[in-house]
Amino acid sequence: MEARNLRVSDAEREHVGELLQKAVGQGMLSLGEFTERMDTALAAKTRGELNSVLADLPGITLISDYDPPAYPNAGQPMYQGQPYPAPTYQPQPPPVHPSPPYRASVGAPVVGNYGAANAAVIRGRMATVTRNGAWIVPPAVVVDTRMSSVTIDFTRAVMQTQVVNISIDDYASSISLIVPEEATVDMNGVEAVGGSASNKVRSGPQMGPLHLVVHGKVRFGSVTAKHPFGTTIRKMFGS
Repeated sequence: MEARNLRVSDAEREHVGELLQKAVGQGMLSLGEFTERMDTALAAKTRGELNSVLADLPGITLISDYDPPAYPNAGQPMYQGQPYPAPTYQPQPPPVHPSPPYRASVGAPVVGNYGAANAAVIRGRMATVTRNGAWIVPPAVVVDTRMSSVTIDFTRAVMQTQVVNISIDDYASSISLIVPEEATVDMNGVEAVGGSASNKVRSGPQMGPLHLVVHGKVRFGSVTAKHPFGTTIRKMFGS
């Protein structure tokens, strides 16, 4: 089978997304071209389809199209006078991806891991993702999204701790964090690349029942912290 027809993994698709982001930063792609190529990359099933979004970008290559030599059949010449060794398979342990630590609050010492068992992971790929109602909120929430619409509503959620750390790793998504009126949000740790991070609620100090500490990277997307719709109007009329 040719290398271009081999199937690709999610890790390879995400690697291509990072390469496309670099191409935007170097002025080789516009934002519209980036979005179109990200669509193609996320839908790609083979190496050939994945490489097609990089073909005209100089100096950027995903994988080689090298085809290894076919294993010889009986009667074919031997290698340096010796038979080819029989193919063997040795299982490899799964890769270990270290998780970055999170901070309990601004200026606090580093504690725990994002990937710990008590962290909630919200993941979306070209999807609409919603968390609302009386869902249980752990001390850490990881948002891993690509080209998705994400709504995380804390107004009726059940908190395990006053401080909730939210780690964001996003490409081209719209992320809304809806918090109750008494809550505070710290978004100083959010890095926006070609996107926006907007805090429409109080930033502190942490006085109410909930304080969100948001950090991470948003690439060509947006993250907004806000109150539920109609909160401002109710305040105006004293209700």
